[in-house]
Amino acid sequence: QEQVVESGGGLVQPGGSLRLSCTTSGSIFDTGFMGWYRQAPGKQRELVAVITSGGVTNYAESVKGRFTISRGNAKNTVYLQMNSLSPEDTAVYYCNAEIRMNFYWGQGTQVTVSS
Repeated sequence: QEQVVESGGGLVQPGGSLRLSCTTSGSIFDTGFMGWYRQAPGKQRELVAVITSGGVTNYAESVKGRFTISRGNAKNTVYLQMNSLSPEDTAVYYCNAEIRMNFYWGQGTQVTVSS
């Protein structure tokens, strides 16, 4: 069973920044599409940002201009740089990764934006 592990969540004040990281157990040759999703209390899980193995990105409208998704040099790693955070960004953030044509979820990391 492949593993997807997120890190970097926490409590931040409005206007602050956080950087989330996600690493898979797949090799750099096996890991393709990677993405970040989030789920706020009482809401459905929603897409935040995705990136292909070739570096093509796509963002939810609500985070465009504030969040940046990128892949590490070891391409089984993906980052989500989150700037200008607002309370509406509070959610559990999940990483999703394609490993050998199957998709796997991480356990999630909590991001709380509050003063």
